[in-house]
Amino acid sequence: MKICRFLQGTNPQVRIGLVEEEHVIDLTGSGILQLADILGKSPETIGKLMVSSLPRHTFQEVRFQAPVEKQEVWAAGVTYLRSKKARMEESEISASAYDRVYEAERPEIFFKSLPEKVVGPGELVGIRRDATWNVPEPELALILSPSGSIVGYTIGNDMSSRDIEGENVLYLPQAKIYDRSCALGPFIRIGVTEAEVRAWTISVQISRGGAVVFQGETGISQIKRSFTELAGFLFRSQVFPNGAVLLTGTGVVPPDQFTLAAGDRVRIEISGIGVLENSVLVV
Repeated sequence: MKICRFLQGTNPQVRIGLVEEEHVIDLTGSGILQLADILGKSPETIGKLMVSSLPRHTFQEVRFQAPVEKQEVWAAGVTYLRSKKARMEESEISASAYDRVYEAERPEIFFKSLPEKVVGPGELVGIRRDATWNVPEPELALILSPSGSIVGYTIGNDMSSRDIEGENVLYLPQAKIYDRSCALGPFIRIGVTEAEVRAWTISVQISRGGAVVFQGETGISQIKRSFTELAGFLFRSQVFPNGAVLLTGTGVVPPDQFTLAAGDRVRIEISGIGVLENSVLVV
């Protein structure tokens, strides 16, 4: 099952919906007004909503919003072997740090975005005007309850300035946290196990002027650490009253000579969730 946040018509109220093929079931009439009202509910309860007489809208009639409300967004890094190699290559100074964290018991976890700064489907993602090497990072995102349980999965884009991070590992926050640096959506997939999710693929395609300039794909099975392990480290000595979103790292890295440009189109697809697509803006 998939759930979403959406706008319909000129109504400014963000609604919660259930996705049924190419339609969205509007759950407002059932009293579900925010994600917390449905995340964690039993499949039987949600199934009853799918066969109800609630209003249905086609995808063309709605505008999907980022599936985040009050949750902070965090990220785990160096979870794929390919990402470890890429970040070692970008930084002569701190290459050994990435090598060590890949093998260490404790993962790299860092803050990514406040919920109000997250970009949704179809909105503009940003590249820093003071950076020269900018890339998207297609990632699986875990939707976590206030207790740290995994209640769903969505698609994330962890935009990164590789030249800034590569200059000095202490510049990581500037390379990762800036205006329009995080995109999520369009759906949250619920009711699946980690084993099922690890059978999915994640791909990215970047278009410029209508032509594809980069594309790549990997398997989510290539994430080294378990999802529960990553979530457990995030919740150590931390409290998230509204839950959290945790990006799980990237295994698809464009070549070193590639950098994003204004107007590029980034299309990320996870086979079990859908497609997140955004255009690029210099910020």
